[in-house]
Amino acid sequence: MKSYIAARFRVVRDESRCIQCQVCVRQCGFGVHCYDAEEGAIYSHDADCVGCHRCVTFCPTQALAITELPLAYRANANWRPEVIQDILKQAETGGMLLTGMGSDKPYPVYWDHLLLNASQVTNPSIDPLREPMELRTYLGGRPERVELEPQTLRPLTRVLPQVQLEVPVMFSAMSFGSISLNAQKSLARAAMAAGTLFNTGEGGLHADLYDYRDHAIVQVASGRFGVHPSYLEAGRIIEIKIGQGAKPGIGGHLPGEKVSEEVAVTRMIPVGTDALSPAPHHDIYSIEDLRQLIYALKEATNYTKPVSVKIAAVHNAAAIASGIARAGADIIALDGVRGATGAAPKTIRDNVGIPIELALAAVDTRLRQEGIRNQVSLVAAGGIRSSADVLKAIALGADAVYIATSALVALGCRVCQMCYTGRCSWGIATQDPYLTKRINPEIGAERLTNLLRSWAIEIKEMLGGMGVNALESLRGNRLHLRGVDLTEQELRILGVRPAGE
Repeated sequence: MKSYIAARFRVVRDESRCIQCQVCVRQCGFGVHCYDAEEGAIYSHDADCVGCHRCVTFCPTQALAITELPLAYRANANWRPEVIQDILKQAETGGMLLTGMGSDKPYPVYWDHLLLNASQVTNPSIDPLREPMELRTYLGGRPERVELEPQTLRPLTRVLPQVQLEVPVMFSAMSFGSISLNAQKSLARAAMAAGTLFNTGEGGLHADLYDYRDHAIVQVASGRFGVHPSYLEAGRIIEIKIGQGAKPGIGGHLPGEKVSEEVAVTRMIPVGTDALSPAPHHDIYSIEDLRQLIYALKEATNYTKPVSVKIAAVHNAAAIASGIARAGADIIALDGVRGATGAAPKTIRDNVGIPIELALAAVDTRLRQEGIRNQVSLVAAGGIRSSADVLKAIALGADAVYIATSALVALGCRVCQMCYTGRCSWGIATQDPYLTKRINPEIGAERLTNLLRSWAIEIKEMLGGMGVNALESLRGNRLHLRGVDLTEQELRILGVRPAGE
């Protein structure tokens, strides 16, 4: 059947520069470029191009360019080209449209409407090159007060396990299967080098990564893939995944073609079978049920590890977070609507959930009002792009943040949104051995470590400009934020004053 779907990109080849080295043919994971031996020429199939720029980056003579190929539809604000293209795809496939990464819809990015305060005369700024700046933070529940034995000063209050982070940035959940082992190794090595943590996602922990156990967050999702006693013992933190920002309220799906032998062993499922995570945990239908699982995980690990619960940012996230805190969780991770994924129904990704900025502010406010904020740590995720976003998240109430897309971009990702195909030309979202070897874990770890080091330097500079010498002093201190071009209701939810006030 003839496809009615037009190409999105055009490959432009400068024939005067092209030396027919066939690097583009070998580098493209989607088969866009092909070499015709009889004609001695290279051709490109524009319809298969996803705009990942791998061929452009590695062309030795800079002979290639990728340009957008928008169709000249009659202007119609309702029937936009994307809407028409989606209908055409579903008319041909008869199924849900899948996509990768986070929502690309023009919803407000509130980070860009928040400005940080700076000190001038009455509260002098601090020079981070000459004075100590404390970026270290701790995750875990904290008691309201600590009672000491008068003579020995030994604590009488039971202190819950804490996890130390040298920078307030962790690598978010990306499972082995959704990304390659080399990509996970890069994350694990960078986490160890930077003094932070990486999250295994719901795919278990590959045997090669047990050496990084002191920097791992192990996830327990609805499918329970790869969950066993050794796995739980390997994590510094155990995270119960209830939901994620890219697909709130639905489960996960790793296609069988990505379940290689190694993935199957790690997840404890047969090779080539679809790994389906149901939407609900079938032992959790209430806060009381969640309390039981938190209790079971703490019992299984002898109360030596904090337990985190990850939820998607939704309209009643504040009330949900309150229940989670009272159920005994030590950490609550919130994932906003711009959170990314390896595969999600396009309509879910783009239309379900709320921005992380609003959810984070609402949760922090609710927990403070109920007097239980110190019982849990808050981790914000879903569209953290820069050191400024990190600092603004902390001022809104986060103890730390998760990053995923930013980390993958550091590894080469171009956010082409084709992760679900398993043909990632950058060797990230694939299990194809020919493609996965494109990531060298040592080089990948160096790039990720450089990213975190750069952000740490920038955070120190911004803190110094604010006259703050410790990250802890900024947590939840929204007086250091001002809003620009926001409505009164948005300012109220964020708990931020307008600029100039």
